[in-house]
Amino acid sequence: MADLFDTGAKVAAKTQPLADRLRPKTLSEVIGQEQVLGPDSPLGVMLAAGSLSSLIFWGPPGVGKTTIARLLADETDLQFVQISAIFTGVPDLKKVFEAAKIRRQNGQGTLLFVDEIHRFNKAQQDGFLPHMEDGTILLVGATTENPSFELNAAVLSRAQVLVLERLSLADLERLAQRAETELGKPLPLDPEARAALLEMADGDGRALLNLIEQVGAWSVEGKLNTEALGKRLMRRAAQYDKSGDSHYNLISALHKSVRGSDPDASLYWFARMLTGGEDPRYLARRITRMAVEDIGLADTHAHRVCLDAWETYERLGSPEGELALAQAVIYLALAPKSNGAYVGYKAAMKAAKQTGSEPPPKHILNAPTSLMKDQGYGDGYSYDHDAEGGFSGQNYFPDGMKRGVYYTPVERGFERELKKRVDYFAKLRAQRQT
Repeated sequence: MADLFDTGAKVAAKTQPLADRLRPKTLSEVIGQEQVLGPDSPLGVMLAAGSLSSLIFWGPPGVGKTTIARLLADETDLQFVQISAIFTGVPDLKKVFEAAKIRRQNGQGTLLFVDEIHRFNKAQQDGFLPHMEDGTILLVGATTENPSFELNAAVLSRAQVLVLERLSLADLERLAQRAETELGKPLPLDPEARAALLEMADGDGRALLNLIEQVGAWSVEGKLNTEALGKRLMRRAAQYDKSGDSHYNLISALHKSVRGSDPDASLYWFARMLTGGEDPRYLARRITRMAVEDIGLADTHAHRVCLDAWETYERLGSPEGELALAQAVIYLALAPKSNGAYVGYKAAMKAAKQTGSEPPPKHILNAPTSLMKDQGYGDGYSYDHDAEGGFSGQNYFPDGMKRGVYYTPVERGFERELKKRVDYFAKLRAQRQT
């Protein structure tokens, strides 16, 4: 009977997924995340002091959020309870809290791990607060979305947010070596194909182990090259949520690459968004905004290039129309940059809000009625076309308001010419007023 039991255990172990078989048994076995687990890191300091607070793990899939939470429970002698916000409703939460209360009365604490915690609505998130405060549970939440946007301020104020990063290629290589030891054989890949396999995982340790499990099951002679590997394995789809954090991170990267006059980086982030499934119309709108905000009057043709590219996309559709958008991105990256108009507009808006009730000076008001003429409307107005040089230099700001200077052109592109004009009129204005 004992032999049968041992045989069954061995068979079960073999059928267990490789990712589960290689799950770390202690925190020291976790690969990567030194910024969270090192001796001087937040968790390292907490564990050394024997005082663990509620936590929010923020990071992409497959970087160890669940594993670290489970090991923290072992390190602190807490009962590990795991739930998912996707499958857990209010009745289920009540049962979890009641069980934790009973456990606490019996001298056992509870580490409640909530996967996808951002999926809970505000009311559900508020339900955790009293149990966190009275010590019934120690909450460890996991999220792939920015906690600043997705979690209640009350929850965030009672928990420390720890950022977990995607695994580096060096981390993935260590994980691959550990997997080969578990499998008892090396992967049948040449060095280039091995590097390609690590790239396929895209920083996701779980994804890498799943890929390795497939490769390890193949019966091949010799070692496969990159081409052969590509035929047998599909590249893992890039992580991209068109309404989530990845969306905002990538559009920020594209915008700043354009602003930084780097056409190669700009094309890369543009391509990343397209391959992630981003709507090209959204990109067309955003690059047009870049032309207005960051190129402005330094290149008055830039926004026209964007609008033409946008129209071309509407006529051609995908994928041909996307090339027109790519050309617009390159044009913007290489165009002279100025935010003078953008800064001037914002400054004028601020001044308008502060002086919103001030009327225009009477000399620039029309006087279509005799009453308005009697009130002084239009008195003293100088018709600029009749003035010397076509410029009167009159005041057009409200009476008593200090003249504002909002638009300051830069010495780049077409704005060099505009700066000459601004300086010219400023000099004339000073002469006229004296």
